[in-house]
Amino acid sequence: MSKISVVIADDHALFREGVCRFLENEEDMECVATAEDGEQAVKLTQELLPDVVLIDVAMPKVNGIDAAKQIKAVCPGTAVVMLSAYKYNYYILACIQVGVEGYLLKDMPRSALISAIRLVHAGEGVYNLKAVGKVLSELATNRVRGKSVLSKLNSRELQVLRLAATGMGNQEIGSELGISKHTVATHFVNIFRKLGVESRTEATLYALKEGWFTVEDLSQHRTGN
Repeated sequence: MSKISVVIADDHALFREGVCRFLENEEDMECVATAEDGEQAVKLTQELLPDVVLIDVAMPKVNGIDAAKQIKAVCPGTAVVMLSAYKYNYYILACIQVGVEGYLLKDMPRSALISAIRLVHAGEGVYNLKAVGKVLSELATNRVRGKSVLSKLNSRELQVLRLAATGMGNQEIGSELGISKHTVATHFVNIFRKLGVESRTEATLYALKEGWFTVEDLSQHRTGN
C-alpha cells in the first residue's frame, strides 16, 4: 500500500521537524519535504505533488492563505490543511473561500492531526468545529442585515476598517491616515453601530463577506506591495 505523502510548511523549525518526526512513525504516512516559507511550500508542492500539504497561516514571503490558493490552482489533487494558533474568523473565512480542505488549531492533540490527514486524503473536510460554527453563525446574521450597509459607511470609516483588518492598532491607523487615535476610536464606534457588530473581528468578517476588500488586499498592504 502506498503511503500518504505529506509536505509540512511552517516557519518554526522545531514545529515542522517535530511534526515530520511523528508522521514518520505512522505506517501509512511519510513526510516528503518541509518548507520554511510560503514560496518554498508552493515550489515543493509543484515538484513533488504530495497527497497532503500542512501549512501555517502566518508564513514569510508568501502567507499561508495565498500559498494555499496557488497550490490549489496548480495542484488541485493535493489536499491542503491550514494550521494556525489563531481562531480569527477572517482567516477561517478566507480558507473556506480559497477551497482548502481544512483549518485546524495548533493546540490539537497529535492523534487529531493524524486522523485529519487521513480524512482529507480520503476526500473529507476537516475544520475546527467551534471556530467554523461561529463564522457560519455570523454569516447568517450578516445575511439578514442585507447588503445596503456599505452605503452607510463613509470613505474614512472604510479606510479605518481596512487598516484594522491588517492588524493595525488605533495609534498606527491614526499615523497612517494623519488623524488622532481618539478620532480612530470614534470611527470604530460608528462602524460597529452601523454594521451591528461588537468587535473588529466581526466587522472585518462582515467586510470580507460583502467583498468590500479581499484577503489579497490585506496581504499586499502588510507586505507593502
